[in-house]
Amino acid sequence: MSTGLERDPAIEVSEDDLEALIGDRALARDDHLNAPGFVVRPDDVQSVLSDLRDEAGFDHLANLTAQQYADRYESIYHLRKYADPTQEVSVVVPTTTDDPVSQTAEPVFRTADWHEREAFDLVGIDYEGHPDPRRILLPETWQGHPLSEDYNQEKPQLVTLSEHANPVQPDHHDDESDTMFLNIGPHHPATHGVLHIETVLDGETVVDVDPDIGYLHRCEEQMCQQGTYRHQIMPYPDRWDYVSAGLLNEWAYARTAEDLADIDVPEYAQVIRTMGAELCRIASHMLALATFALDVYGDFTAIFQYGMRDREVVQDILEDLTGQRLMFNYFRLGGVAWDLPEPREEFIEKTRDFLDGLPAKVDEYHDLLTGNEIFQVRTHDTGILEPEVAKQYGCTGPVARGSGIDYDLRRDDPYGYYDNLEWDVVTEDGCDNYSRVLVRMQEVEESAKIIEQCLDLLEDWPEDERTVQSNVPRTLKPDADTEIYRSVEGAKGELGIYIRSDGTDKPGRFKIRSPCFHNLSALPEMSEGEYIPDLIASLGSLDIVLGEVDR
Repeated sequence: MSTGLERDPAIEVSEDDLEALIGDRALARDDHLNAPGFVVRPDDVQSVLSDLRDEAGFDHLANLTAQQYADRYESIYHLRKYADPTQEVSVVVPTTTDDPVSQTAEPVFRTADWHEREAFDLVGIDYEGHPDPRRILLPETWQGHPLSEDYNQEKPQLVTLSEHANPVQPDHHDDESDTMFLNIGPHHPATHGVLHIETVLDGETVVDVDPDIGYLHRCEEQMCQQGTYRHQIMPYPDRWDYVSAGLLNEWAYARTAEDLADIDVPEYAQVIRTMGAELCRIASHMLALATFALDVYGDFTAIFQYGMRDREVVQDILEDLTGQRLMFNYFRLGGVAWDLPEPREEFIEKTRDFLDGLPAKVDEYHDLLTGNEIFQVRTHDTGILEPEVAKQYGCTGPVARGSGIDYDLRRDDPYGYYDNLEWDVVTEDGCDNYSRVLVRMQEVEESAKIIEQCLDLLEDWPEDERTVQSNVPRTLKPDADTEIYRSVEGAKGELGIYIRSDGTDKPGRFKIRSPCFHNLSALPEMSEGEYIPDLIASLGSLDIVLGEVDR
């Protein structure tokens, strides 16, 4: 179908254009705070999404939210543009409660594969035509769907292993096949958490990879749905990407809830948020670099310990700022918990000392790591992820930027104080494991630039204008059925949250868009046709944390 909308994706498409494009396939409008919404029939999903991607340039399926109402099930496809993420549209697909079947979006966006499996697993919506309609977070033998209205949380589960999936069955040889089935994980030092990778080998070549997730599912979305907006939700985000990125996670919730409830944040608090977030980004990238060196050629003595040493300095600074080493709980709706620690000059000096020594440390990493011949052989031209494939899987962050995709929400969908500062978005076009490492190392330097400018501002800020929080009502009750999707540039990529309010002081639906979930789903594309060591390197280059994948 052609409607004359073909254009540069960065050029804005109006709501009138979208209405004309979708036409009579739109049953109704269901606007969200961040985007126009269109309600479509369950059997029109692929045609509508195809037209929005090909005709209007919405090439990024950022998120899929599934939920159940008293009278219907609902799938919401949150679409954006990689060229301009401020252009958004929501496609809402309702189904009946007695027959919750909707057409799959997987042929249009490959990332819908995992999303729709999760929606079936937790909510109970079937996606007709889905290529792999298995549960993804819970065992295949699980009874019921935990987020459906009729799920009995008190009923005990008797979860048995099906015969073919028994992990302790003896080795056996199939006379009809020359391939080998190999389990990697779930308990393996290179899986960066409890991850099981089912791998099929033809000789030494990987022919099939199936990441098996769900071992660390902790019901984060459900717990947030049971907490109040104002006080009880903010401690949870620290636990998603728990390695170092707590403030970045907190900002994802803060941005969403503040836009939902129309809460302003003082400029001074925005500067503190920006500084703290970039300190977390540096700490996260340091850990990614250290563990990747360990994955690729077992370097525990030099690079791993150097990386942990430098990360520890950042953690000390963050502890001074927030009072905690990892589970910070420092952001508040409307600002931050408190001002810089006193004496303020000592904190600023300590942070500047770290920044002053950082260039020499980065040079040292390049000498030890990127200049290492073994490392180069292991990472050059392995784990190839072409840009269009990365977009199909919804990849973001250093994984996408390592494939030449110039996408960074700090610049493209500005929040905080980023648009007032001088810094650059880093991209590399090698599309391989080596490029992803280079992106993270260069981003450390860009984060240092941002922190330096924030320190200058904080140092000179007028004493009587140091407001760390705006006035926020003690109880927040957004209007019922108000819906929003907002995201920030986390350490691993686009960390987004969808919230639907139900008129109470707790969310009716709280959905977390994990960048690691999307990035990990692309692992088979990066690994097939390569060797087991390349598979390990590719997994390490994704820098996933399973607490955020499984949530």
